Amino acid sequence: MTRDEIDALDAADPLAPMRARFALPDGVIYLDGNSLGALPRDTGAAMADMVSRQWGDRLIRSWNEGWIDAPTRLGGKIAPLVGAATDEVIVGDSTSANLFKALVAALRIDPARRVVVSEAGNFPTDLHVAEGAVACVPGAMLKVVPRGEVLAALGPDTAVLMLTHVHYKTAERFDMPSVTATAQAAGAVMLWDLSHSAGAVAVELDAANADLAVGCTYKYLNGGPGAPAYLYVARRWQERLASPLSGWMGHAAPFAFADGYEPAPGMKRWLAGTPPMLAMAALETGLDLWASVDRAAVWAKSAALWRIMAAAGEAAGLECVTPADAAARGSHISFRHPDAHALTQALIERGVIGDFRDPDVLRLGLTPLYLSHRDVWQAGEILGEIVRSGMYREERFGERLAVT
Repeated sequence: MTRDEIDALDAADPLAPMRARFALPDGVIYLDGNSLGALPRDTGAAMADMVSRQWGDRLIRSWNEGWIDAPTRLGGKIAPLVGAATDEVIVGDSTSANLFKALVAALRIDPARRVVVSEAGNFPTDLHVAEGAVACVPGAMLKVVPRGEVLAALGPDTAVLMLTHVHYKTAERFDMPSVTATAQAAGAVMLWDLSHSAGAVAVELDAANADLAVGCTYKYLNGGPGAPAYLYVARRWQERLASPLSGWMGHAAPFAFADGYEPAPGMKRWLAGTPPMLAMAALETGLDLWASVDRAAVWAKSAALWRIMAAAGEAAGLECVTPADAAARGSHISFRHPDAHALTQALIERGVIGDFRDPDVLRLGLTPLYLSHRDVWQAGEILGEIVRSGMYREERFGERLAVT
């Protein structure tokens, strides 16, 4: 596409005003929002208010002035982004902790079903947490199989099918309704990881009849580094399942200070420790940006940005490992190259921040809220110049950096 055509897309972009809501550094094209979302401009003021007024002035009174309700309030703001009811999502703990809670709870449903099935090459923490979860349930085991064999691996002993909706490396996306139906037909509980989905692609958990889901908030939801994660439990499971982390905030009456544990009704039973209010304040600012956003425009722009970068990669002779079908991918694009690490570092030197995934993948995040079409077009031009010039060598960069 020509620059005039790109500029025409930006002129017609209904999301263009959102760019001003983010603090983006000059001279940088940020294509790593799929790892850490950009800073919303309102976050600084929200954090200052949290520290100086809510904590500094109101002190412990703030627990009765909005703090104690933060997990459910923020969960309600995430719910529309994942196609859930507001009383099916709660915010707290990390993705790993929520995944552990969901897995152990699901493994305890039926003693005859003790197998967790997942995909080889899933995001490592998912498999690591699953290893720990099955070790906590007698007789449980983890079965990891290639992507194309996941559904065939389901059997009468399968308790849970645990999958990441959008693959962290290739951006391949599972067909959520179809996979969920197949898992449930086999008698298994369907558990989705939405870390690369929420805020990036359309997600409809309730419409897909999903059972459980987890996700992080520091990528496309712009909650900040280490922001609290979220957990989804379909209404039909809420009174039947119990969290294995029976912390006091998940108690039916936490301030009765009883010795024995009684789980709270609904989603509150999935809370464990005290909510991290400083992090909650930053996350809520990121979530509030979505209140005025046309989500259909986000998904459409994601597809447009992908086409621009895919064309640039093709012109540069790079192998794209991300599906061309928009319905079968997320909102990042990945190219395979034997010197992918060196390409990533060369791009960073030119002001284009993407990231590298072992052993040979250059990964570029396409975040519609704050990237313009021209940003992606310029990044593609720079990528092409670097590849065609051959002016990159692994030895230039020494030890591989931890580009996350």
